[in-house]
Amino acid sequence: MSCSASKKLFSEPLLQFLLIGAVLFAVSRMVRPDSGRAESPRQIQITLDDFRQLEIAFVSQWHREPTPQEMAGLVEGHIRQEILYREALAMGLDKDDTIVERRMAQKMEFLAEDVAAAREPTTTELRAWFEKHSQNFALPSRATFRHLYFSFDSRHEHAGEDAARALEKLAGQREESPLASSLADRFMLQDYYGDRTPEQLAKEFGPNFAQALFQLKPGSWQGPIQSGYGWHLIWIDSIAPGREPSFEEIEPDVKSAWLADQKAESSRKAYEKMRARYEVVLPVPVTTQAHALNGTR
Repeated sequence: MSCSASKKLFSEPLLQFLLIGAVLFAVSRMVRPDSGRAESPRQIQITLDDFRQLEIAFVSQWHREPTPQEMAGLVEGHIRQEILYREALAMGLDKDDTIVERRMAQKMEFLAEDVAAAREPTTTELRAWFEKHSQNFALPSRATFRHLYFSFDSRHEHAGEDAARALEKLAGQREESPLASSLADRFMLQDYYGDRTPEQLAKEFGPNFAQALFQLKPGSWQGPIQSGYGWHLIWIDSIAPGREPSFEEIEPDVKSAWLADQKAESSRKAYEKMRARYEVVLPVPVTTQAHALNGTR
């Protein structure tokens, strides 16, 4: 092999990582000649898979391959973390630590959820599941409307009366009538709302306003109805009633919901099996709620 070819070969990052691994392994064997046996509590074994995981994490963050020096630093950081973790366990630092307990519990839940996500559902499964849960995918009613605003701040207790008198003047007038805007106050948000659900309107104007608006009919000025801002006259352009979509319309959403449901069910079953292996001892006096924890009455 020529000198230039040798240089090119040894410049390959993967080969450099393998060489670093070989050096670390050789050092490990010299320091611990019995490393060929099963890993002992004082032995830290770095595998090729560890190298790959470290490299993947580096590339994901920096969008490039690590240099040999950077890879050596990553390996040493991995060793440092493992040593500190083992020493912490030896000192019992994991005991009575709420954060550690919570993280370990989360990892157990993730393991149970991963089992549920291990396979893809068939279309037949999804369709059958959708038929049982179709109400969860119901599309809400939607309204498109324009309104005239009569302010509490400027009209005080006369706001409702002024709105009612304005409605009389607007009898038979069209939505775009110049008279309409001349009768009302300036609204701080929008005069026109397109394709809004009851929930969206309830958040902006209050639940009573939303409920009253969806009782109106398109094609004329109606009201007045009250919101948290004041009184309003409403012109409904259109109201689309709520409906349940077909499976074909929302199949991707059904799949996402199915996967979430499977994960939750898998997690519940896994916990029930683990829970059955434990006896919960509660302090006295035992309350009704405490009995419930142990599944008794």
